Amino acid sequence: VQLQAFGGGLVQAGGFLRLSCAASGRTFSNYRMGWFRQVPGKERELAAAISRSGHNTFYIDSVRGRFTISRDNAKNTVYLQMNSLKPEDTADYYCAARELPIRGTWYLTDSQYDHWGQGTLVTVSS
Repeated sequence: VQLQAFGGGLVQAGGFLRLSCAASGRTFSNYRMGWFRQVPGKERELAAAISRSGHNTFYIDSVRGRFTISRDNAKNTVYLQMNSLKPEDTADYYCAARELPIRGTWYLTDSQYDHWGQGTLVTVSS
């Protein structure tokens, strides 16, 4: 599957952005999806993940309550709605797909994902 992420930009603290990741090439609903983020000099970290159906989601503590991950399998797209943005949310954001996920298992590290989109930069000014 090929992934293309877009929607990043510059926003003031307290503002919002919506990232999108469009998939092509394989059956999108077969993949568990995640949004990762990376700051230069630091490891890439998972921000949010979503099950194949979209019914189950996972968030890291620092974004829970502010970010919402969702997907539209008919449109082969996963979204990350980011509200109440903070300067510490500044990062390159990547979407990723996991093949053959085990039901009930969340995949939290980048090595557990099989396909990646290019990064989209989110910059939050104070």
